[in-house]
Amino acid sequence: MTPSAAALLRWYDRHHRHLPWRIPPGQRGGAPDPYRIWLSEVMLQQTTAAAVAPRFLRFLARFPSVEALAAAPESAVMEEWAGLGYYARARNLHACARQVAAAGGFPRDPDALRALPGIGAYTAAAIAAIAFGVPVVPVDGNVERVIARVFAVTEPLPGARTRLARLAQGFLDQPAARERPADFAQALFDLGATLCTPRKPACALCPWREGEGRGSTGCAAQARGEQEALPRRPEKQARPHRHGAHFLLSDPATGRILLRRRPPEGLLGGMLELPGTPWRAMPWGREEALAHAPLPGLPWRLLPGTAEHGFTHFTLDMTLYAAALPPAQADGARTRFAEGAAEGWEWRAPDSAAKALPTAMRRLLALAAQDGTALPPAAPCLATVPGVVPLAAASSPSSEDEPPAASAAAPHRATRVRSRRR
Repeated sequence: MTPSAAALLRWYDRHHRHLPWRIPPGQRGGAPDPYRIWLSEVMLQQTTAAAVAPRFLRFLARFPSVEALAAAPESAVMEEWAGLGYYARARNLHACARQVAAAGGFPRDPDALRALPGIGAYTAAAIAAIAFGVPVVPVDGNVERVIARVFAVTEPLPGARTRLARLAQGFLDQPAARERPADFAQALFDLGATLCTPRKPACALCPWREGEGRGSTGCAAQARGEQEALPRRPEKQARPHRHGAHFLLSDPATGRILLRRRPPEGLLGGMLELPGTPWRAMPWGREEALAHAPLPGLPWRLLPGTAEHGFTHFTLDMTLYAAALPPAQADGARTRFAEGAAEGWEWRAPDSAAKALPTAMRRLLALAAQDGTALPPAAPCLATVPGVVPLAAASSPSSEDEPPAASAAAPHRATRVRSRRR
């Protein structure tokens, strides 16, 4: 027995979310743009719709088509992605755009979509259903939660995923779901995001609270009073801590700071950073940390406070050393670390750096801004730069990591700046 697809679609027609990548139900004057659907789905992995919406519009303004994205240098794509986290997504996005542009457009078949860089089973199904009207049900974290509850699936995740996916596809036996695959997919997304939430689901408002007609059932978990217990998940393990020391080298004469581009693979791959040590289990002592400084002989000053950032599998504690470039060494340092002269290095004004750095590194700029003396005298007020968060707001969520093969609705990871007692 399965809940009514028609009942869900009627609810969606009245209560759908207004999102910039969607064509609302009843307004199908033109075909959905596969580029916009694909871009939104990639951005939404591990990130909330509220956070994605303004960045989606900004990204479209800079790269309005898949051809424009394909023609852009990877560094421009990575810079535009800064702050969204999970930077393998941006690298795969660029590689995928090049393949799609070379092929003359997106394929509509889910298997062909899965062959493109960065597109897995969920994203392929979402593009196929929403952009091309292929009768398939994409299953993300929101949909898993809805399906686990309406069918009272008590097997814990991730082991239950195969069964949940099979149950989701079963809705296509109903004509209403087959006839409106795009709307049905998005109706499931919205149900999970707005009513069937992880905590305190609004069951009284749910279109599937009770069955509708012969052969239709309501939510089995709600009938048993088990809705908040599902889906079941294994106990979370405590995340280990790793430690890093980073270096803020400023050039007072030009008002710029020194940045380094990380290797293309791994955490924060291809992104700019404040240069620093590797990240390891033990804290770094001053002498061993300074061996990794861009100019070890300078009078590096350890700033008060630490920046803490949570990745999926560990928490990173970062200390920050600051130094100003002495006039006697300025010309040599500018030449040594000039862009093109030394691969991966570049000088940037602090406001430009803040816009290009990933969130973990922006926390270090926030630490420097709080100190008041670490940034160049010509640096603007970084409180106005997106991502440079003062202490009072530093507990806001973020996510920066390579994405696990988990649902697109996984929560952001916490990151904060904290003071260290001395």
